[in-house]
Amino acid sequence: NVRLQKMLLGFASGVMIAASVWSLLIPAIDMSEQAGRISWMPPAVGFLFGMGFLLVLDTLIPHLHFTEEKPEGVPSQLKKTTMLVLAVTLHNIPEGMAVGVTFAGVMTENSVISLAGALALSMSKGKAFLYGAMSGIVEPIAAVITIFLTGIAVPLLPYLLSFAAGAMIYVVVEELIPESQAGEHSNIGTIGVAAGFVLMMILDVALG
Repeated sequence: NVRLQKMLLGFASGVMIAASVWSLLIPAIDMSEQAGRISWMPPAVGFLFGMGFLLVLDTLIPHLHFTEEKPEGVPSQLKKTTMLVLAVTLHNIPEGMAVGVTFAGVMTENSVISLAGALALSMSKGKAFLYGAMSGIVEPIAAVITIFLTGIAVPLLPYLLSFAAGAMIYVVVEELIPESQAGEHSNIGTIGVAAGFVLMMILDVALG
């Protein structure tokens, strides 16, 4: 159903935007202030590196999006199904990183990051209804790797939080919102963004 697809794409976009702000960027700013650093520097640097990281992956890895016929990335002889899986995998990496780094902050007993925020962030699964769970395994893998790395480098937590935020925003801007606005019924996608954003904000702020 095209309308349901647009609603879910918009909803996932709103959830990921709100999660990036309240669960990742704001805690990164607060942690930087507590550490006596320039409050905006680590979030800005981490965010740009996160965007750049996904941009490089998106440019190099051959993949095919659900609604497209022409593959992206470097030319390859991979099967269509393989490239579809790679496309979903690229989108799941930043979500797994975001969940992992947020739970790592909780594990280090950082007062800025709440368990409620970590749990709310782990609920951002709107795309699952669209693409299935073929490559969902990448999320827990990315989360575990990020938790491990964060345990080694706790001072880098503000950078890692904002890095995950940048990666998530890249997926939203590059893929989810354009797909939700393509063709007819684009207003349904916009309503979905509003609903997802508000729900995630409530979960993160009210439960935190």
